Amino acid sequence: MFKKILIANRGEIALRIIRTCKEMGIKTVAVYSTADKDSLHVRFADEAVCIGPPPSNQSYLQIPAIISAAEITNADAIHPGYGFLAENSKFSRICKEHDIKFIGPEGDMIDRMGDKATAKSTMTKAKVPCIPGSEGLVDTVPQAKKLAKKMGYPVILKATAGGGGKGMREVWKEEDLEDAWDSAKAESKAAFDNDGLYLEKFVVNPRHIEIQIIGDQFGNAAHLSERDCSIQRRHQKLMEETPSPFMTDELRKKMGIAAVKAATSINYEGVGTVEFLVDADRNFYFMEMNTRIQVEHPITEEVINFDLVREQIKVAAGIKISGKNYFPQMHAIECRINAEDPYKNFMPSAGKITELHKPGGHGIRVDTHVYAGYTIPPNYDSMIAKLIAIAQTREEAIAKMKRALKEFVVEGPGIKTTIPFHKQMMREEAFVKGDYTTNFMDTFEMEAKK
Repeated sequence: MFKKILIANRGEIALRIIRTCKEMGIKTVAVYSTADKDSLHVRFADEAVCIGPPPSNQSYLQIPAIISAAEITNADAIHPGYGFLAENSKFSRICKEHDIKFIGPEGDMIDRMGDKATAKSTMTKAKVPCIPGSEGLVDTVPQAKKLAKKMGYPVILKATAGGGGKGMREVWKEEDLEDAWDSAKAESKAAFDNDGLYLEKFVVNPRHIEIQIIGDQFGNAAHLSERDCSIQRRHQKLMEETPSPFMTDELRKKMGIAAVKAATSINYEGVGTVEFLVDADRNFYFMEMNTRIQVEHPITEEVINFDLVREQIKVAAGIKISGKNYFPQMHAIECRINAEDPYKNFMPSAGKITELHKPGGHGIRVDTHVYAGYTIPPNYDSMIAKLIAIAQTREEAIAKMKRALKEFVVEGPGIKTTIPFHKQMMREEAFVKGDYTTNFMDTFEMEAKK
C-alpha cells in the first residue's frame, strides 16, 4: 500500500480523498494555488505545496510543478480527482516515468477511452451499442456537412477531449453548422488544448444514464449500477439520482453487461463511468467513458455502502477486486450547490461566506470544502457543495432533500447559490413523477422570489 499520496486537485474532492487516505493510514500532500491557500484541503493534508498563482493553467494544470511537489515530499502516488489532469494521458505517463503511481488508468487507456472519438471506435469493435456518427474526428466543415446531411438533422458536434459540456454544440439545420463548428473548436481548444471534433446524430429527449464501473490490474471488471444524470443545463449536470426512476430490471441488467464489456475490452484499471443516452423506447447508446472518479460518486457509495475512493486506491496498489456487480439497496439524490444565481441565468457569484449552516440528520450527507469565513474564488468551477439525501424509497429521499435544503444556509455579500433552484425542483411535477429528460431545463423557469 502507498505511504504518501499527493492530491492533484482542490476543493471538496481533494478533501474527500484526504479523508479516505487518513482512514487507510496513508499520509497526504495537498497542492494549492495562491487563491486556495485558506482552503480546507490545505489545512487537513499532512503537507501542502503551493504550485502557482490562481489561473488553473498556471497552477493545477502545471504538470512540472505537480511532479516536483510529489518528488520533494516523497509521495509515491498521485490522485488526480476529477477535472484538471484527471483524464490527461500525458500526465499519467509522466507519473509512470517518475516512478509515481497515477491513481487511475494508464496513458493508453485514457487515450482509448478519454478521447471520445477513439472510445466510440473501440466500443463499436466491442459490440457495445453506439450513437450513429462519424468514424473518428471530422477535419473540415464540408466533411461535417456531408456527414450531417447523410445522418439527418439534428446532429451534435462534440470535443474529442471534452468534459463538463464544453466543446459541444447542437445543430438543427445546415446553415448553423459552420458557426457551431467555429464555436465548439474555440471552446475545446481553450478548455482542453485540443480542438478535435467529432459528429453524432442528436438523440432527441433522451435520458442520460451512466453506469459506474471498476476494473483491476488483472483484467477483472464489475459494475456498481446506474446513476440518472438527466437534469442538466448546457450539458452540465445539476443533480443526479440512483436508481433511475426510468430503469427497469431488464434494462439495468443489459446496460450493466454492456458497461462491463466496455471495461474488459480495454482491460480497464480504476473506477470510471460508461455513459449512455437512453431513448423513450429504452434503447441505449454508448456516449462516452469517463476514466476518473465522478462528481456524483457519493450517491452510488450511499446506496451500496461502498467507498469508491478507497477501492480506487486499492486497485492502484495492485489489489484484486471481488468482481461482484452491485445493485442499489436504497435511493439517493444529489443536489449540486453552486455559487450561482438561478434568478439571473445561473450567473456565477464569488465572495466571502459570512454565514454557513450545513444540514444534518439521518440520511443526509454534505460534501463541501467551504466554511464561514471562506472566500469563494472566481477562478474555478462554481460548485461549493454536494447535498445528498438517502432513504429507503424515492419519495422519502425527496422529502429528506426538501427538509435539508430548508436547513442549508450560505450567506455573504453578493453570494447567491442554487439552493432556491433545488427547492423548486423538489416540487416540480415532472421531477416528482420521475418523468424528465435531458431537455427538462429548456422549458424550466424559476418561480418569482417570495
